[in-house]
Amino acid sequence: MMQKKIYVIGHKNPDTDSIVSAASYARLKQLLGQSNCTAARAGKINLQTEYIFGRFDVPVPEFLPDLVPKAEHYISGAPVTVNEEDSVWNALELLQKDDSRVLPIVGADGVYKSMLHYRGFAQYIITNINPRKKSAFPLSLDHLAATLHAQPVAIFNGSEIKKSPIVVAASSIEHFRNNIQAEGVDNVLIIVGDRQDIQKHCIELGVRALILSGGNVLSKELIELAEKKRVSVLISPFDTSSTSMLIIYSIKAGFLGDNSVPLIRLNDQVRTFRDALSKAPSRCLPVADDENRVAGVISEVDLHKEPNVEVIMVDHNELTQAIEGIENFKILEVIDHHRLGNLSTRYPITFINRVVGATCTIITNLYREQKVPLEKNIASILLCGILADTLVLQSTTTTETDIETADYLSSITGLDIKTLGQELQAAASRVNSLSTAEMVSLDMKEYAECGESFTVSQIETDNPGILAERRAEIAAALEKERASRDHLFSALLVTDITMLDSLLFVSGKKNFISNINFPVKAEGIYELKGVVSRKKQLVPLLTDFIAAAH
Repeated sequence: MMQKKIYVIGHKNPDTDSIVSAASYARLKQLLGQSNCTAARAGKINLQTEYIFGRFDVPVPEFLPDLVPKAEHYISGAPVTVNEEDSVWNALELLQKDDSRVLPIVGADGVYKSMLHYRGFAQYIITNINPRKKSAFPLSLDHLAATLHAQPVAIFNGSEIKKSPIVVAASSIEHFRNNIQAEGVDNVLIIVGDRQDIQKHCIELGVRALILSGGNVLSKELIELAEKKRVSVLISPFDTSSTSMLIIYSIKAGFLGDNSVPLIRLNDQVRTFRDALSKAPSRCLPVADDENRVAGVISEVDLHKEPNVEVIMVDHNELTQAIEGIENFKILEVIDHHRLGNLSTRYPITFINRVVGATCTIITNLYREQKVPLEKNIASILLCGILADTLVLQSTTTTETDIETADYLSSITGLDIKTLGQELQAAASRVNSLSTAEMVSLDMKEYAECGESFTVSQIETDNPGILAERRAEIAAALEKERASRDHLFSALLVTDITMLDSLLFVSGKKNFISNINFPVKAEGIYELKGVVSRKKQLVPLLTDFIAAAH
């Protein structure tokens, strides 16, 4: 059974604290022996985060567009396949050994060709083994020898596949001579016991192969004649009836493959293939990667099992801010520093929520509590995460714990807090060059209050005046976001990292806008002196305005 993958992931439209927390906590888990933990992100990284990960040479967490249930979430273990050139006998042995109902057939390059299933095998037997007519089977002598566990005496053109009738020499020599003339002798396979007269006659006729059942051997003179006539000779350890039956199993697996079974991809959503799965043979479908290489098989039973993915949420605890589809997977832990939302689970989980300015502060101290030494590059990005989320320890959300933790990280990395803070602020200020759509989406969080939903994005800059001049295009981007999901309003908090003030851009429904009593800078823009924290200062005020609108 494949070990489940655990994604450590932050909120949608992640900021620096969210991305760094995911990367650092996943690394802690790995150092504690959980190699199946992987850092992930639910959105594009901002310019500041890109700078941090690039400077300290830390891989950016894997991007997950969503966690909507997909085929890849329900397959487990390495795929069991059979090469199209292998014999049906080998394929059926694999089916029995793996306790499977189906078996993907692949080419030499691992690319999917068709599906082998018991119903397909039965249909082939019914179609091709007809007592009213002679059947010919496409097989190679090499496969035949392997299936029979036969001792080869002489094999000519062993890999060549030819359709061959099977004749059991059970009658008298006179009767056999009359009947064998009706066969295409150069392709025919003769099963014979110790009847030397029939052995000799078959060799002289130049049949394709002589199969001696029951372990019988050929005389030296007949072996020489067989080599001269290029007649292949195999000694089967089985009796005549068993040998006859086993020949059927020596055909190539590829001949029995059902190519009408649809192939699905790893990232295909479950809802898109449920119907095909219910109609498939044995209620199973092959799953392949983008290059058509088989990744596994999925069955209806698999969809009733726990998926092979679990989640650890960092820097958020509200489902409205979480990656789409997270409700379909088991949440193992939540590590956060925000207000409590409406998250509920059917089972106990680890929930760590502390009153600090950054989730990175919590993560750092979890390393210390677990007595796990911090790697220098991880310690460096954790320090950056704390400084980014607390505006270099100047935000109103900053606590003594944040300051002490930042000092600790500074001492073990050799990074000066003031200098590093200036570098991070400079990187953040590059936000002015982004499009308004990018500004609105970079660090956007969705909230629900009083039966209404709304979004608040936040960016930091050392020159908010430039953005005030772009009021019309920012208003248009906010209105597009608001209208797309019928929110009450959408807002963008632009924080001045030098003056520690903010501008609030808002686009919303009239009944809400009329209740905003912040000082107005221009239409749709409000001045917020001393406001730098979205979670602690702004959202509580907006919640009051929403309540007043009701």
